[in-house]
Amino acid sequence: MTRPEWRVFDSVEMLVPQLADALCAEAGMAISARGAFHLVLAGGSTPRALYRALAHRSSGDARWHVWYGDERCLPPDHAERNSIMAETAWLAASHIPPENRRPIPAERGASEAASVYAGWLKEVGDFDVVLLGMGEDGHTASLFPDHDWGEAPGSTDALAVQGAPKPPPERVSLSVARLNRSQRVWFVITGSGKRHALRRWASGETLPVGAVQGRQQTVAWVDAPAWPADD
Repeated sequence: MTRPEWRVFDSVEMLVPQLADALCAEAGMAISARGAFHLVLAGGSTPRALYRALAHRSSGDARWHVWYGDERCLPPDHAERNSIMAETAWLAASHIPPENRRPIPAERGASEAASVYAGWLKEVGDFDVVLLGMGEDGHTASLFPDHDWGEAPGSTDALAVQGAPKPPPERVSLSVARLNRSQRVWFVITGSGKRHALRRWASGETLPVGAVQGRQQTVAWVDAPAWPADD
């Protein structure tokens, strides 16, 4: 596993194009090497801006395979689902076929949805790129402090999350063990509200965000308001 690399940008507007460039470059290399690109998507406002940038570039085709790091247990068309946000911002207008876009079926409830998603992932090797955010408490995906993160090597790929500290309380999340089966893990962290948690992570405190690491690379893409170096 890899130590995190910190990439700090003056603004979200400067960060997003660089992230889009890097993602498209990774897709090209994965497709050249293996004929497919497996990408895990995150929710959040900055990922939404990224997805809109990818839509503007007409990124994605039948060789792209899209997965999700977590999902809220809400109706399938609910506006607060990560999958709906990604579909609206990018995927619905892309050339990635519907069968390659694999939302977590969280409307079935956390336990059943986690079991189904873990089954789908059994035939999938390492992810090429995982996109994740970070909460103000240091959580990532729906892996929260004082909850099971699924860190053990034999852990299930997808966890049923009950009693999450932010609504809705029922969610599904990929486990740490599954997220760590990734070539590259890229965290997208913006806004001054994330500064304290980012400092805790950078100082080595045990947090969910620090447990997820790519095999080849772990990068935090950070805007200046979130970066604690000057505090």
